This record gives sequence, structure tokens and C-alpha cells, in this order.
Amino acid sequence: MKLKRSLMAIATAAMAAAPIGLAAHAGGPSHINMRNQVRHVLLLSIDGMHAVDYLNCSKEGYCPNLAALGQTGVNFVDTTTSRPSDSFPGLMALVTGGSPRTVGAYYDVAYDRVLAPPTQTTWNGLAGGACASGQPNGTRTEYEEGIDLDPSKLNGGAPSGDGGINSIDPTRLIRDPYNNCQPVYPWNFIRTNTIFGVVHKAGGYTAWSDKHPAYSAVSGPGDGTNVNDYYAPEINSNIIALTGVTTADGFDCGTLTPSSNAWTDDFTTIKCYDTLKVDAILHEIDGKTHNGSQPAPVPAVFGMNFQAVSVGQKLIEKSVGTGGYQDSIGTPTPVLESEIKFADASVGEMVAELKKQGLLNSTLIIVTAKHGQSPIDPSRYFRIPADNASDESPAQILANNTSYLPFSESPNNPTGIGPTEDDVSLLWLNDPSETADAVSVLQSLSPLGNNIAGIGEIFSGPQVAQLYNTPGLPPNDPRTPDIIVTPNVGVIYTGSHKKLEEHGGFAHDDTNVMILVSNPRLSPVTLSTFVQTAQVAPTILVALGLDPSSLQAVQMQGTQPLPGLFGN
Repeated sequence: MKLKRSLMAIATAAMAAAPIGLAAHAGGPSHINMRNQVRHVLLLSIDGMHAVDYLNCSKEGYCPNLAALGQTGVNFVDTTTSRPSDSFPGLMALVTGGSPRTVGAYYDVAYDRVLAPPTQTTWNGLAGGACASGQPNGTRTEYEEGIDLDPSKLNGGAPSGDGGINSIDPTRLIRDPYNNCQPVYPWNFIRTNTIFGVVHKAGGYTAWSDKHPAYSAVSGPGDGTNVNDYYAPEINSNIIALTGVTTADGFDCGTLTPSSNAWTDDFTTIKCYDTLKVDAILHEIDGKTHNGSQPAPVPAVFGMNFQAVSVGQKLIEKSVGTGGYQDSIGTPTPVLESEIKFADASVGEMVAELKKQGLLNSTLIIVTAKHGQSPIDPSRYFRIPADNASDESPAQILANNTSYLPFSESPNNPTGIGPTEDDVSLLWLNDPSETADAVSVLQSLSPLGNNIAGIGEIFSGPQVAQLYNTPGLPPNDPRTPDIIVTPNVGVIYTGSHKKLEEHGGFAHDDTNVMILVSNPRLSPVTLSTFVQTAQVAPTILVALGLDPSSLQAVQMQGTQPLPGLFGN
């Protein structure tokens, strides 16, 4: 049996008892129509955008375009992203309707007890190694810039064009020992299908733009072509001048000075980076491919992610300013407010183009976020070990105590990719039978009043199995962490002095993001019903007249469409 089938079996068995709750759609159409007079869905992720950010900017008038969408839309205020709230599982929730339990995506960099290392070491230090066929191997997993042909280049090093899936280096992909040690492309790493697969199968044209070639995982299992037009300028590439590109707030990106810095290191350059994807959306609205070079159908489902707000929340840029917030109620610093205004103006350009092309009435616009950012309150943030060199993260504590961690995961590995830690710590052990001992070590170093690791809560054993599948080799889940540590609110595991917020954790500021669903036929409503970003995926299919239970994660987890729409 191939690995991907066995992993699907793991997820299916684990969720067999979950209620489906979709009987009303069981006999629904399997092809695109105008069931709700919607022909297109535009999905926008403003990464980091909290529900309170939208409430504040609407009230204070610095996001007029988003506020205008709210006048014909349903605004959900009690929301949660995936947990962990990393970009990878956050994006997968939006397009699959599932959590890491079913989808199998925990973090950009995680661990799998069965898969094998890549042939060649990734650019971020995931070591290449041997693949023992027909048996569990065990390896860190990486689906970010480290698998590009050349992550220093905006097109990811593709031999021609602007990259996309052609930028992926198969020699730097982890491998499947149950499939002749073949590389595991991003779209086959995830275990369940996506909205793009369902819409593509029904004859719809699809497009998506994101920050890494690796995020072509949105295509879902297959050959990577469920997204007809995938565009992914590498966000961690070197900065270059972008001739002919002007941001929605009027900056000429052709004036940028080339440097080896990444686009996320600067409050201005990140706007130029995002504008590449905004321009792609505008081309697609106009019936062209993302680069405007060829005619193409207006996609049935398309969209992009914004990075500007996330950078505005996190970054301390020397000699320029500090991002983030001024207080605990989410008043943005001038720098962050500028990033929100840019994202808002960019959305305004898209809405104007939809109107120009006569497509606004037939387009459902969903604005949300893969993740939030924590902490909002600037008095709460504390970086370990950056703010106290004697403090240590959970991974460092375990790395100092015998061989709990695989060397590839250990922070003591001088050339490795490092542990999975931001404002959460995910820990996979060499020997799961040592979980209780490892937890005892962490507990002994995190007493109240002398907590060198900032530990708030430790999940292991049945607590982990409650949230996800039981960790271990099949028939258990080879991807589930043995231990999950959530720190005290505001604690970030980093040695960098350039960060003042992060995401990935379970805290309210990490997970409570905006969800706004807008169309000219909708009346303005604010709903406090608890919802999840995973509900966006079945909502999109319902809007397009497709059966939401076509999504495997929706079947297994019983994920419902968002309430208050289309009569539900």
C-alpha cells in the first residue's frame, strides 16, 4: 500500500464516528451552476488581520473599502483559525475544511515518522539522507522556501517564467519509502482534497497566488494542476526593483534598491511584494492569466494572501520604526496602520475592477486570514532567549537532556533546520515511550514564579489524542507531535530582536481573525456565532452550487458551511 493511502486510512479511521451533518446538501449538484447567482468566489487572506483589526479600522475610517464590503456582507467576530495557527495549516483549513488531524499539515517545518529525508539538503538545512524502501524512516518535513531551486530569486529559480510549481526542486523534497522513494510534492503531502480539486473536476477554472512555490499544496492530491494558474513569487528571495509596479497607495516599486534582504525585512518592500499578487488578481478579473500575457477564463475560485499586515505587526525595522500595536485594545502603530491602509486600498482596486468588468454581483468575496498574531498588548511580549539569555525554549531544554529529540529537530544541530517553535512549541521525540519523562523535565523547569521557558500549558498523551490523532507509527499517526507546549500569553521563542509578535500558537490573538463574506445581495449583519476558518471551504462550494461533502475533510470532520448565508 502506498503511504498516501495508508495516511488517508489513518485520518478516515480516526474520524469515522464524526457526525457529517450535511444531509441537506447530500443530493446537491456536482457541477458549477448559479445556485446562488454566484459564478465566482474571490478568497483573500490578509494574514494577521484580527477580528478586532477590522472592527477598529472600520470604526476609525482607515479601511474604507473593507468597511464598504461590510455594508453588503456578514461579519463573523467570534472566529478561530486552525490550531496550530501557522500559515501552512491555516491555509489548508481554508481550502480543505479540515484540521491537521485529517489534512496532516501541522507546520511549514514539522516531522513525519514514516517519510524519508530528501536526496539533497534543503536550503534551510533539512539534511539530505538515505531512503530505506518499504519501511518507516522518519524525517523533518519542510514546505517553504528551502525546497526552491533557488530561493534567492523572486521566481524561485525556475528555468523560465515566474516560477510557480516549476520552481520546486524535487531533489530537496522529502521522499515516500512506500512509493519507491519518490519525492513527495506539496500537493501530495496533504491527505485530503481541496476546493480547487473539486471545482477543477467540475469544469471550473481556478487560480491562486501565495508566498512560496511550496504552497501549491492548495492544489490537493494529484499532479499539481488542480490550480490552473498558480503564482508564487518567493517571499524570502532577494529584493529587486520591480519596474512598472506601483502599490495601491502610490509607491513606485521600480525605485527599490536591490539587496540580499528578504521582502519581509522592510515595511515598504513588503507592499511591493504583495502588489505583484494584487496585479495578478486584477489580470484574472480581466480574463487573463496572472501575468496578463494570455487570455483565460475568469476563475470560478481564485485569490491570494497579503503579507503586509503580518509584517506590520511583527517587525522592528532599525532606523524606521516599530510595528505592532500601541495598547491592549488593538490601536495600531502608525507603521501597522499604513500596512492595513495598503491592504484595504488593494482590495478596493479589486472591487473596482470587478465592477468595471460587470462581475461584482456574481462574485462572492471572502476576506479572512490564515492566522492572527500575538500578543496585541505590547506590554505582554517577551522573547526567549532574546530578552534573557539564561531562558530556554522547550526544545532547547529537551535537547540539553539526553537524546529526547531527533538530531534534525534539535536546536543543538549547528546546520539543521531547527525546532518547530514560534509562540508554540511542537515536539516530536526519538522514542514516544519517553513522553512522560520529557514532560516531567519540562514541568520541573516551569514552576510558577521561576518559569525559564515561559510555559503556560503542556499537552501530551490523551490531551494530544483529543485534539489530533494518536501519535506514533501506523496505525497511529506518524505526523502528530508527542508534546505541544503553549507558552504564557506574549512569550515568543526566538533569539531575534527584530520581532515583537508571532503566530502559530493557540492564544486568542493567534486565532481570532476576521471573516467577512460580501456580495451586493447580502444585507449587513454582524454574527457572534462561533465559527472556524475551516468553514470557508464548504461555504465556497455551496456558493458555487457544488456539494460541500465533496471535500473529504468536510466528510470526516463534519465541517459546516458558515451560517447566515444562502438561507442556511
